[in-house]
Amino acid sequence: MLNEREIESCYLGQFIPVHYHHNMLMDQNRMHSFKSAIFHAVKPGAKVLELGGGTGVLSFFAAQQADKVYCVEFNPDMVREARRFLAMNPNGHKVEVVHADAFDYLPPEPVDIVICEMIHVGMLREKQVAVIEAFKQRYLARFGGPLPLFMPEAVIMAVQPLQQEYDFEGFHAPIVQFQPTNVIAPGSVELAQPAVYSILDFSAPVDSLIAWEGQFLIEKGGCLNALRFITKNVLSIIESRGTTIDWLNHYMMLPLARPLEVQAGDVVQVSFAYRAGGSIPSLEASIRADLAVPAQAAPVLQEPLRVHDAAFA
Repeated sequence: MLNEREIESCYLGQFIPVHYHHNMLMDQNRMHSFKSAIFHAVKPGAKVLELGGGTGVLSFFAAQQADKVYCVEFNPDMVREARRFLAMNPNGHKVEVVHADAFDYLPPEPVDIVICEMIHVGMLREKQVAVIEAFKQRYLARFGGPLPLFMPEAVIMAVQPLQQEYDFEGFHAPIVQFQPTNVIAPGSVELAQPAVYSILDFSAPVDSLIAWEGQFLIEKGGCLNALRFITKNVLSIIESRGTTIDWLNHYMMLPLARPLEVQAGDVVQVSFAYRAGGSIPSLEASIRADLAVPAQAAPVLQEPLRVHDAAFA
């Protein structure tokens, strides 16, 4: 019989099929970004811990310079898969694949870097925030400070009003949709600029409650029937160059329960709240979008912070 946490893990995706992890290996954007960040952050002789190792590929990247890597994975199928792959690759012997729950695991020695790639758009579904915050408490109690460096170091999240197409060969279905970030989506019309609604810095305590209320100045008229959620993961900060190595999740479009007709110049008030690691429906249920000021009476708003201009401080 599965216990409560195992049941929740199945629901949240920790036991997703093996082939899904294989597909992640074919995501060149994800792979290249993490490889670059790990090669920058992991110094020769380092000790590294990966929480939620999957196929073991990120631990493999770390092992090219680290002395020791602990790769923790809860799914027994993925434990076997990671051990099999690591045995085929150079320096795989440096990686110890540990079959354990990332909520409870603590390495037998202090580590320099903790990699935790449990990342879903908007920090939903997967329990990255809860896992990292619990780990910090256990680590400080056992080893004292300082804490290791976490990868990603930070997450920047933004939201954008859309007119989204929901016609599928004549079948109308307002569904949750995901889009690659490097392609033009003709079914998505941007009605206003994106605005940053949350920045999580893993070097500091992170609150699992994510709540936001803000206004958008509509730039293009249409039917506001969806919100696009954008999640940029700051994998590594290169202080010497003042740059970062980032990974942008696929965009997530959530349909609005009550579409809103808007015109250029309208001011729209949007709010939502959810827990990191919560379900997508929990976020959907919290979304409110209302016309705050019609175009004829709208004052000039300060331009919202654009996600591509957002600088992590």
